Amino acid sequence: MTSISNRYPLATSVPRSGGIPWALIVLVLAAALAFVAKGYMLFQATMVLSYAIALIGLNLLTGYNGQISLGHGAFFAIGAYTSAILMDRLGVPYWISIPVGGVTSFVIGYLFGRPALKLQGLYLALATFSLGVVTPQLLKYKHLEAWTGGVGGIVLLKPDAPFGLPLDSDQWFYLYTLAMAAVLFVLARHLIDSGTGRAIRAIRDHHLAAESMGVDNSHYKSMTFGVSAAFTGIGGALSAVAVQFVSPDSFTMFLSISLLVGVVVGGVGTLWGALFGALFIMFVPSVAEKISKDAAWGVYGVVLILFMFVMPGGVMGWIERLRARMGGKVQP
Repeated sequence: MTSISNRYPLATSVPRSGGIPWALIVLVLAAALAFVAKGYMLFQATMVLSYAIALIGLNLLTGYNGQISLGHGAFFAIGAYTSAILMDRLGVPYWISIPVGGVTSFVIGYLFGRPALKLQGLYLALATFSLGVVTPQLLKYKHLEAWTGGVGGIVLLKPDAPFGLPLDSDQWFYLYTLAMAAVLFVLARHLIDSGTGRAIRAIRDHHLAAESMGVDNSHYKSMTFGVSAAFTGIGGALSAVAVQFVSPDSFTMFLSISLLVGVVVGGVGTLWGALFGALFIMFVPSVAEKISKDAAWGVYGVVLILFMFVMPGGVMGWIERLRARMGGKVQP
C-alpha cells in the first residue's frame, strides 16, 4: 500500500548551525523585522504567519495523519468570525477571542471528523469540500446577520500595544502573531514527537496495521481533525484582526484549495514547510496578477505546475535532497 510518506519525502528536523538551532535564528530575525519593516510590509508578514499556522494545522491532518481535506478554509472562517463577533459584538479582548476562535474550530472540527471516519480518500475530500462550499453561504444567512453582519461583514480595530510599549499597532500585532506562531510550532513539534504523534503517523502509513497494534483509529483520527481545525481557526482569527475586516466573500472555496496548495508547495509531512507554503499563498497570486491581470490565475497555474516539476517534494523535500548531496545527515 502506498502512503503519503512514501510519495513525499519527509523533512521533520531542523539543521543546527554552530550549536544554535536554526529555529532560534529564524525567530530572532523575524522579530527584528518588526523594527525594520513598516505599514503594509508588516501586514504582509503578519498574514504570512497567519497562513503558516493554518498550514501547520492542515499538515497535521494530511501530512501526518493521511486525511485529505478540501474544506479547511471553513475552519479558517470559523476562527475569524468567532474572534470578530466576540470582539465587535461582545467587547471581548483580542487575546481572549483569538484562542476562543481556535477552541470553537476544534469543537466543530471534532464533531465533523467523528462521523466522517467512515469516509476515506476521495470520499472524505468530497465531504470536506462540501463544508468549504456551504460555510460562506451560512455566514450570509439572514437569521445570522445580527451576528455575522451578512454580506457586509464586520469591521474590526487593530489593538494597540499594551503596557505603554513604544510600538505602533502594526508592530505589536505582528510580534503577537509571531509569538503565537512560535508557541503553536513548538506544540505541534512536541505532538508529532510524542507517542500520540507516532500513533497518528502509524494510522497514515497503514491504518489496519495500526489498529492491530492497539491504536484507537477512531479516537486519533477525530482528535487529529479537531486539533488541525483548531490551528487553522487560530490562523483565521489572527488574519481577521490583521485585515481588520471579515466577510463571507473572504472565505471562498479557493481559500481551502490555496491552503492545500500551500501544504504541497512547502512539503507534505513537514512543519517548516508551512512557512514556505504561506509565502507562496501570500505572494504568488499577486505576482501573477502583476504579470497578467487578464489571465492572473492562468499564470498562477503555470507557476504552480513548474514549481511541482522542479520541487516534486515541496521546498523542504528539495532542501533535504540538497543536504544529502552536500553530505549532511538527513533525519527521518
